[in-house]
Amino acid sequence: MQGSANLNLMIKAARKAGRSLVKDFREVENLQVSTKGPGDFVTKADREAERLIKEELLGGRPTYGWIGEETGVTPGADPTRRWIVDPLDGTTNFLHGMPHWAVSIALEHKGEIVSAVVYDPAKDEMFWSEKGAGCWRLRVSGRRTMSEAVFATGVPFGAKSTLPAMLKDLGRLMPACAGVRRWGAASLDLAYVAAGRFDGYWERELSAWDIAAGILLVKEAGGLVEGLREGTDPLDGALIAANDGLFKAMADTIRA
Repeated sequence: MQGSANLNLMIKAARKAGRSLVKDFREVENLQVSTKGPGDFVTKADREAERLIKEELLGGRPTYGWIGEETGVTPGADPTRRWIVDPLDGTTNFLHGMPHWAVSIALEHKGEIVSAVVYDPAKDEMFWSEKGAGCWRLRVSGRRTMSEAVFATGVPFGAKSTLPAMLKDLGRLMPACAGVRRWGAASLDLAYVAAGRFDGYWERELSAWDIAAGILLVKEAGGLVEGLREGTDPLDGALIAANDGLFKAMADTIRA
């Protein structure tokens, strides 16, 4: 699968940020850390990774817009295209020395995600796709039975108001499946659905930069993605993703 010039630029930016993050990860105890809220941290490494990605992407495509977790929104001269970036998804894992975090980069064109990269620097694993072109060596699982399925989710931290709803979800889904995992990096959860490692994923209270790239990965790998409530946009931050054979059963269970 030959990637476009935009996709190649995204991969280059992700690798550049990844090298910087890996260097800091090896010295995580020395990082300068400031608290944004309970369980939600921003680090010097995070900000530097976003700077490197922004420099690379806007250097190559200076007319595109930008939305990043740390630097917010920058309108572009071309209003139809923008980068959506999370430079370090899984910051809490990163700060605790757990090697499960990622760089997530998506390109949006006229309201649709058209290119996606999720890069796991700790394992040097790159997931990427383009709209209509499929995923590079990725395919959702072929499981069709709920009792054999393993799902992923995110459990709200701090005092988030969605905790009661999540606990109800777990109470409905866990008796029907083989297991639920909470690994702490939404972009990688979605990439793992695309790779057939998880059979499905759902979560509430996410931001576009957490999930934009992962949504395209799942779709191009043959999966389905919808808003948690039928008819809503998954990019609004509450979504369900699964392989085509399990999606309805999973969604019906969670939406019950």
